[in-house]
Parts: sequence; structure tokens; C-alpha cells
Amino acid sequence: MKNRREFLIKSALGAAGLVAAPAWLQGAPALIKSYNKPNSLINGVQIGCITYSFRTMADQSAEATLKYVLDSGLSAIELMGDPAESFAGKPANPVNMREMYPLLAKQRRNEELTSEEKAKLADMSDQAESYAKVAAEWRNKVGTAPFEKLRKMYNDAGVTIYAFKPNAFGVNATDEEIAYGMTAAKALGATHVTLEHPSNDAHTLRLGKLGEKYKMSVGYHGHEQETFTFWDTALEQSKRNGLNLDAGHYIAAGNTDLITLIEKQHSRILSMHTKDRQTPEHGKGNLPWGTGDTPIPELLNLIAKNKYKFPATIELEYQVPEESDAVKEVQKCVEFCEKALA
Repeated sequence: MKNRREFLIKSALGAAGLVAAPAWLQGAPALIKSYNKPNSLINGVQIGCITYSFRTMADQSAEATLKYVLDSGLSAIELMGDPAESFAGKPANPVNMREMYPLLAKQRRNEELTSEEKAKLADMSDQAESYAKVAAEWRNKVGTAPFEKLRKMYNDAGVTIYAFKPNAFGVNATDEEIAYGMTAAKALGATHVTLEHPSNDAHTLRLGKLGEKYKMSVGYHGHEQETFTFWDTALEQSKRNGLNLDAGHYIAAGNTDLITLIEKQHSRILSMHTKDRQTPEHGKGNLPWGTGDTPIPELLNLIAKNKYKFPATIELEYQVPEESDAVKEVQKCVEFCEKALA
């Protein structure tokens, strides 16, 4: 395991150009610090991605995830909980999330599950519930040192972590679990944590107040239930509550006022998930960028023109072609952003 981890770290740093740097450069720390590192701050717009985008890749370790990010040309990310927590020593999850994610997505879209899929999802959900208790015990003991180590590894390779999304903020989570998630996020260098909007006013109030206590902002993510007023109650409850807006889902929900929403709430938008989805009239598909109805170039240029501070987070959700992989598709999304902001 140690040799494997060292190999992956070297591979990740190699992608950043640090392992194979010439001898003269290796003796110049000030130059090494910025040598051949990714820079996805384009025309003032921070392009990032949520590492959920790499869920179909075989290796889900923190070291492999870093290499995926570097290979995609990204310098900032929203980090999912699993890679960070496995790095920090969390007990392994018995549930194969690569199998569970598609079933959950299908259920969320109100698509009919087969009897076999229903049984499989129910079994996985039971296992996940039992595992949650084991994870909670670990979280109460882990501390922040492993997350600080992970932050250094990513930062040294040229990648900052602006958001953290562990499964620690649910309605049934204890205050201790929530505190863990927020302090771990701070140790990683994140400005905010993200979670699915719970549709529970008491819980958004609770999270907002705990965010105030731990000086950590909370970004609420939505799917097709997003509306212009979807986040209003949470925003009124606490200055630490904000939007983890999903522009693609907003379009697929049939809304036509996305630009107006961004202009109104830009100071409360912590990050914006970016994907190309179709309107209901066109089928709500999740498509390769440039072929759907999300006005991605317009959104990016709106951020640039008005100097909004929130990052545009690539979320790869369309079907990855058989001859490709998630890293190659994220690369295409980055290139799309570069052309849009040229």
C-alpha cells in the first residue's frame, strides 16, 4: 500500500511537471513552485470541477483523483468526501457507489426501476445505513491532521480545494458529525461545504447556525426542484447559507430566468455546477457541452464581465462514450470554457 501510494503521488506530481523537472530547476524552489502547474482561472473565471465527475474511473483514491484533475488541466475543485476520507483512514465502504450512483440518479429522475434494480438499491441502502454508523464513529476521532496533509499534497501540485462534499450533513447527522465536516473542510482549505438541499427549513437553519459557529459557508445544491425562490428561506436564515446552483438542472426544470437569478443572487452563490441539459420541451437530456440548452458561454461571460467571485464547477453527467473516459471528457469541457471565454 505504501509503495502504491508513493507511486501515485509521484505520478500525480509528474503530471504537474515536478518529478521530471531539469536538474537546474530542481535547485530553484521559487521557480519549481509554479513550474508547469495547471491554471484554470480563465479571463477571471475560476473553472473547476466536482470530483464526482471522475466516478467512473477505476481508482478512486485521493492520489489518483489528483492525477485526474491535473490531467484535465484544472487548478481548483469541489472535492467529494470519499477520496479525502479514505486518505484520512476511514473504514472502507462495503457499498459499491459506482453501482449505486446510477440507480439513485434514475430514482431521482422518477424513472421506473426494474424489480431487480429496486432490490439491489434497497440492499445497498441498508448496507449504507449500517456503514453510516461506523463512519460516524470514525469521524469523531480522526482530527484534522490527515486533511491538512491532503491539502498540502494538492496545493503542492497546483490544485486548490474550494468546496468539500462529505456525506456528513444529512437531517439525521449529529452536531458532532456536522462539526467534523466543517472543520475537515477548513483543513482542506475550502471556503464552503456542499450538500443536497434537504427541503427542511429547520435543518437549513441548523446548518447555517453551525456554519456561523465554525466559520464555514454552506452551499445547497438542487436538481429539477430548483426555482427562482428555491433558496430564499435558507438565505434569510443565515449569512453562512448560500447557493450551490446547478445551472443545468435549472434549465431542465423549465425555468427561463437563470441569468436574472444569477444577477440577483451572485453575492450568495458559492459555486455553480455547470452542465449542458435540455429544456423539458427538448427532452431534459444531459448532453455533451454545446449540444444542449444551457447557455454556458453566456453564463461564463456574465461571470467574467461582472467579476463575480464564484467558480464555475464542471459536473460531468452525460454518458461517457465507449472510446473515451471521464478525464478526456472533462478535458473537453475545459476546452469549451477556454473557447467561450477567449
